[in-house]
Amino acid sequence: MNALTIYEFDALAAAGADFPGIEGMHMVPTSVFRWLEEQCLRAADVRDAAWLRWTQRRGRRVIQVTSFVGVIRAPDGFQIEVLPKVGKVIDGGAVEARKLLIEMLCCLHGFRHVRTDSAKLAATRMPLLEIFISEFLRTVEQIVKRGLRSDYRQRQDNLFALRGKLLMSPHLRQNLYRADRFFTEHDEFSTDRPENRLLHAALRRALLLTGTQANQQLARELDFVFADVPPSTQTRIDFQQVRLDRGMGHYADALGWARLILNEESPITGPGRHTAPSLLFPMEAVFEAYVAKHLPQQLPTHLFLKTQARSHHLVRHLEQNWFRLKPDLLIRNSERDLLVLDTKWKLLEGLKANGTDKYGLSQSDFYQLQAYGLSYLDGKGDVVLIYPRTDGFSCPLPVFDFPKTSGMRLWVLPFCLKERRLKLPTSGELLSVFAEESDHA
Repeated sequence: MNALTIYEFDALAAAGADFPGIEGMHMVPTSVFRWLEEQCLRAADVRDAAWLRWTQRRGRRVIQVTSFVGVIRAPDGFQIEVLPKVGKVIDGGAVEARKLLIEMLCCLHGFRHVRTDSAKLAATRMPLLEIFISEFLRTVEQIVKRGLRSDYRQRQDNLFALRGKLLMSPHLRQNLYRADRFFTEHDEFSTDRPENRLLHAALRRALLLTGTQANQQLARELDFVFADVPPSTQTRIDFQQVRLDRGMGHYADALGWARLILNEESPITGPGRHTAPSLLFPMEAVFEAYVAKHLPQQLPTHLFLKTQARSHHLVRHLEQNWFRLKPDLLIRNSERDLLVLDTKWKLLEGLKANGTDKYGLSQSDFYQLQAYGLSYLDGKGDVVLIYPRTDGFSCPLPVFDFPKTSGMRLWVLPFCLKERRLKLPTSGELLSVFAEESDHA
């Protein structure tokens, strides 16, 4: 199976193009590049979720992936694995980046059914798609070991013996000259239920997607177990009819994977928004979920972390509130908001503080945090921008003051992905919020 591993913001060109010495340039078959061109045009219609975009390298048009990570699968089976860009600056390269991504994905609300240990072990020898399929097959295998759940379903059929209720109208219509038949409606105890149909359909799909012998063999064995269950042909309706009632809890993880495999939908976009091609995840949201999962461990017990606060608006117009202010994270006590935090998935350069580079910080992010601070903290207190820690950004930056506000400061802090901790300044009022962290840890 043809496959390629790249990083966020790498570029792709058709095979045969010559780009010597350009870092982050990769060649793909011409047919794949043409398909990517079509996808790029479609992605342009969804401006805030475009996973591909046009760009140029040495005067020639190429296609660049954006901050979505995961697996892109072309119709001919060619796979492009997109890993987090931190893989370029950490030891271990693609293998470590893949392990890190799996660990971060486990923090997503719709993706917490990954068994981290086994998935991280597989990351050393498998691309992401094979890891996802392997995890799905593992959950289905556990269901099979416990036995497929059956349920009563109503069925109508023309039988040789009276069973259930005789349906007189169709019976007279079909059996006027057949005294040996009875058209009945009856309950049948069967494994043909929505949950099993969905798993069977996902198994069939996984068998088409996987390229490893181990996954193919296990998928075939499990598919044989589901031989008496028809695969789902109306997945949307079947998902609506799923009932994880008493004794069905062990189906939850497998159905989570089935939804991902059958819908080919990023688990954090959800229905009603754009459908992600193959299996892609916005790294901004992945990083936010990862920080939100681990940051509470650094807080004293009387404080709590709130995600996606939305209690304030930027302006009021004609008796209506406009432009809701939604910081990623908010630290509160029982009475008030104490700290506003926003996560940014960007690699900073902590030593580049000159007038041109400004560490790689964005002015618009500062405007955004200023608006959050004025609304949630009444213009007094600390607001925080959180970026991933790298060798180039390993310590908090010196504090930023807003000259037109009294007492509001902005901190730019690194979050260590391996240690799962926010790096705090060694002094300053920000430390008072985390004063009891050592006792709480």
